[in-house]
Amino acid sequence: MPVSLLWAVDVYGRVYSLSTAGQQWEQCRNSQMEFKRVTAAQKCCWGIACDSSIYLNVHASDLPIRYQEDTYENQRWNPVDGFSDHLLPSDRWQWSDSSGLLHQPLDGFQLPSSTWEWEGDWYVDENLEGEPTEKEGWTYAMDFPATYTKDKKWNSCVRRRRWLRYRRYKAMDSWAKIPSQQTTLPDPFSDISCGGWEISEEPRGRLSLWAVSLQGKVWFREGISHHNPEGSSWVEVPLPGEVVQISCGPGDLVWAVLWEGQLLVREGISRDSSKGTSWAVVESPNPEVGAIHVAVGMNVVWAVTKDNKVWFRRGVNSHNPCGSGWISMVGEMVMINVGLNDQVWAIGCEDRVVYFRHGITSSELSGKTWKAINVPREGDRSHSSASANSLHSAGCFFSGEVRAPSVASDAELDIEHPPGDGAISNAPLHCPEPCVDAHKNTSSEPCIEPLKPHIPKVTSDSFISELVSDRKPAKTDAESVSSAVLEEEVVPGEGEVNVLSSDTITSTQSGGPPDPQWSNVDLEEAEIQHVQTGAVPDSADSCSLSSVATYTLALEDQYGAEEHPLWAWVSGGGCSVDSHSQLNWFNCPLNTSMLQSVQSMSLSVSPAQTATWRKQIFEQLTERSRREMDNFRHYEQAIEQSVWVKKGAMQWWRDWKPHKWIDVHFALEQFSGADGNKDGILFIYYNYHEEKKYLHAFINEVTILVPVLNDSKHTFAIYTPERTKQRWPIRLAAATELEMYDWLALLSVSCCDSRGIQGPPSKQAIWSITCKGDIFVSEPSSALEATPYPTPCDQMFWRQVGGHLRLVDCNSLGIVWGIGYDHTAWVYSGGYGGGFFQGLASSTDNLYTQTDIKSVYIYENQRWNPVTGYTTRGLPTDRYMWSDASGLHECTKTGTKPPSPHWTWVSDWAIDYSVSGGTDREGWQYAADFPASYHGFKTMKDFVRRRRWARKCKLTTTGPWQEIPPIQLSDVTILPCSAQSSVDAVPLWAISNKGDVLCRMGVTLLTPAGTSWLHVGTDQPFKSISIGAASQVWGVARDGSAFYRGSVSAQSPAGDCWYHIPSPPKQKLKQVSVGRTSVYTVDENGNLWYRQGVTPSYPQGSSWEHISNNVRKVSVGPLDQVWIIADKVQGSHSLSCGTVCHRLGVQPMDPKGQSWDYGIGGGWDHITIRGNAMEPARICLSSMTDPSPQAPRSPLPVRSTESSSAPSS
Repeated sequence: MPVSLLWAVDVYGRVYSLSTAGQQWEQCRNSQMEFKRVTAAQKCCWGIACDSSIYLNVHASDLPIRYQEDTYENQRWNPVDGFSDHLLPSDRWQWSDSSGLLHQPLDGFQLPSSTWEWEGDWYVDENLEGEPTEKEGWTYAMDFPATYTKDKKWNSCVRRRRWLRYRRYKAMDSWAKIPSQQTTLPDPFSDISCGGWEISEEPRGRLSLWAVSLQGKVWFREGISHHNPEGSSWVEVPLPGEVVQISCGPGDLVWAVLWEGQLLVREGISRDSSKGTSWAVVESPNPEVGAIHVAVGMNVVWAVTKDNKVWFRRGVNSHNPCGSGWISMVGEMVMINVGLNDQVWAIGCEDRVVYFRHGITSSELSGKTWKAINVPREGDRSHSSASANSLHSAGCFFSGEVRAPSVASDAELDIEHPPGDGAISNAPLHCPEPCVDAHKNTSSEPCIEPLKPHIPKVTSDSFISELVSDRKPAKTDAESVSSAVLEEEVVPGEGEVNVLSSDTITSTQSGGPPDPQWSNVDLEEAEIQHVQTGAVPDSADSCSLSSVATYTLALEDQYGAEEHPLWAWVSGGGCSVDSHSQLNWFNCPLNTSMLQSVQSMSLSVSPAQTATWRKQIFEQLTERSRREMDNFRHYEQAIEQSVWVKKGAMQWWRDWKPHKWIDVHFALEQFSGADGNKDGILFIYYNYHEEKKYLHAFINEVTILVPVLNDSKHTFAIYTPERTKQRWPIRLAAATELEMYDWLALLSVSCCDSRGIQGPPSKQAIWSITCKGDIFVSEPSSALEATPYPTPCDQMFWRQVGGHLRLVDCNSLGIVWGIGYDHTAWVYSGGYGGGFFQGLASSTDNLYTQTDIKSVYIYENQRWNPVTGYTTRGLPTDRYMWSDASGLHECTKTGTKPPSPHWTWVSDWAIDYSVSGGTDREGWQYAADFPASYHGFKTMKDFVRRRRWARKCKLTTTGPWQEIPPIQLSDVTILPCSAQSSVDAVPLWAISNKGDVLCRMGVTLLTPAGTSWLHVGTDQPFKSISIGAASQVWGVARDGSAFYRGSVSAQSPAGDCWYHIPSPPKQKLKQVSVGRTSVYTVDENGNLWYRQGVTPSYPQGSSWEHISNNVRKVSVGPLDQVWIIADKVQGSHSLSCGTVCHRLGVQPMDPKGQSWDYGIGGGWDHITIRGNAMEPARICLSSMTDPSPQAPRSPLPVRSTESSSAPSS
């Protein structure tokens, strides 16, 4: 799970963050102000400072925030001047937007605030819908407005060109003040809450920010998105009363608390109305005690009443935002917050500790118990080395004897630092009676109870003002130390001692700034250093336990005397944890360090002595093993010759018509020969016309085992070379899912044993992925690319690797990256197995939990009639009113299930607005009839309409894959190189799911995941990227145009500029793959194109040549091998979609090859050959009579290399 942050504010206004992978609160270093409250999202954090202004902290990322400004220059032709700036009075502005209605001169663009900066100057866009324009970027038309073309015609009377300029957000990881409005400013703010990112994915990074002013008004910040993180303006939301606090969830839940203690619920929040439409009143959980705080998530609402009781609202969801009733929960809190996954944090009423609600799941939203987050803050005294030395010198080791309940014990010494570099206390301190027996008792009562300060209860932000009012001016007299003691009214007693606080010196010398103090005593740093010159014992060993506490109470303010930090606010809106997260927040690190200290003092053995001792034992054991084995070297190796049979009852999808499932007996007979090799035979026993027959297949002929999961049966398919040609595998169904996976694991191990394959895939392996996300690898041989008799594709053996991916890429150095359906990036860890593979079929390490999320789509179809308009009553020949995309299969909301039993729903059905062609406000697309071209607006000729519904499901499995957060990717490519090459840093390029081009830095054999991303600027979003063996980078933009990146090298890994390459005529490209010298692309119509004329001096090439059609994906290897995923491949029974195919006859003099060889299929979606740098075997033809043997496969039924006509069927 990616690392995320929990944010909190202490009572002094200092902002801290706690990482899900950390064990320490980190203070925001660049914050020079105190904050009242913060509210966090995954990418940013908002806060209200003590000046009541709102600040924004955007988390730094390798992907910058860039915004594209554009304007159009318009010109009209006249007989005298030709094209000029002199336009007709009825024409548009000379500089305008795309519509021509808005005046936009170049000098009229201003930066929104000081947090933005220009990346460069204005320049002309020379791209028109994927096609490059002439050099100056002009497009022509007959008049304004019209359809523009890149070619100038005789009737082109007007022209225009687009100017672009980018601005970049520069205030990353720092608190930036939200700029004031030009109109009337809102009142000072007292509360703030952000959320709403789950309402809609458009625009990108959309957020809802709600704020409450001191006068009880509610304001909404409009225009917040990824490209405008600050938003645009404040809009007041009408209210039925005065509000004191508000909470916004990730979805459409917004609740607020009124001054009278009642609660308000915002209704009508949707994709088109982020602010909602109306308020509904909900009574307080306790009619006698009003509410003071509320917190909402996706489907939960928590509240705190004025008596600090915690309440949970049941029955809350998007359809019923008000819920149905309150449930009282255990605990007393001053505030509460709901974060991601409906996880809950709170701050205790008495101890001001941050608590986490443990045990919250999707089925148990209220959780089980409260767990205190017990981690130190950055620079806390209890974790300095000097503090530990002081405890050791006192002879007190607390190793678990003193435990802290809700209030941590004094022995933990989690006490605030004084502000100086060091301080000497010569002041006596009176310790009350209970303190004398502190070492004898195990009581958790603090020994400094008489001096414990009063903590004001938090009903608003007034408690921070109360703390601020206690601050006193700093003393300038050298007698400030003694006067400070008098002000605290401390009476000398038995605890009198002189102490040098060496631990404070240690913490401040480390470079951290001194913590600001809030007390009646404020010592100047220079005075402390002056007093320090009179230091008495300079050794920490002379300190006692009581002296440490005495010193701290004498010089600290009353709040700093507490043994743990006092928190005022917490926000988990950006903290991604769930019930399975492994967090290191709940164990006291001090006790751990004390136990280690006790152990280290009890064992007087140095680390060097321990290392020597272990090495000596290892050498003795090695020598003993060698002596014992020498006595048996003359014995022959024992070879087990045995036969082993496993039987079971299954169902078989019979080969002849009518095809149906019949009951069979299935048996695997495995035997080992005299040479130790294992082999086996599969038997399927069935009855045919009351006659017993059987079907068999040799294990060493099985090429792949594919699980086929569906709702009705647990089936899997067995392929052999002959059945691969027929596209008709052996299909078997087990009684249970467990039985199916047992057979799959057993058969997979048997197949690997018969072929001598063990362990993880080799560096040269070929990786492929099915349409269901299953991952398979094949070990290539040198004969695979041999000329003229290569190994047929249908004889390749594929074995499954655990995990679930959408695409994968690799190179011959063993670096493998994959991308899931949810755009999460994964790197191969070096293991094998995982998933349903257990025992010998799986490695014991390098396996990790992997999750993936995908959307399931169904369509709602309607037809128009003159009486009732659009209804669900269609014609008898129409498609189902609820169907899949094709309309051939009925798919209803209740009847549609996840892709397989391994997937679970994680959301409800929702309208999908991100459909190609656009939608209206309700998600509908219109057309003249089914099926046709759909558009997002209604015309007079549209008689049918449809809209798409989406629902997300989640898969959890295991595999040899490690996650690479936090940027989500849509494509990745790794430099293909020879197996013998030595590359310090491997070039790796990727495209984010938003279309940004990225270059990964620090990718090596030791760190295959790399270290950071380098953003490569583009004028438009990309969808495909590929890098060749000579560092030539090609990309495809989302508009279907091709680009070449110039000057990419080891010294300049990101290159310098993009060159626009014209696409094939009337085609939009969708994927590109680059090998050693070859460049292949696939367009949206399934055509495969080869780039001619590519040379080292002219790497852009000259023209496109059509190779084949019915192609889904292409992969070009480091030796220019060409492999594809093809559709419509003819089998013995039907056409097969998603078939692995290999291009035959590819040679340096003929890089386009001659014909196709069919491999495994169908149902395949992706393949990469980019790791196979194995040189092909050369076969001598001198003894052969036929100098031109026939290729082992005929061409695809698509089109041959030389064909230039329309694609064949």
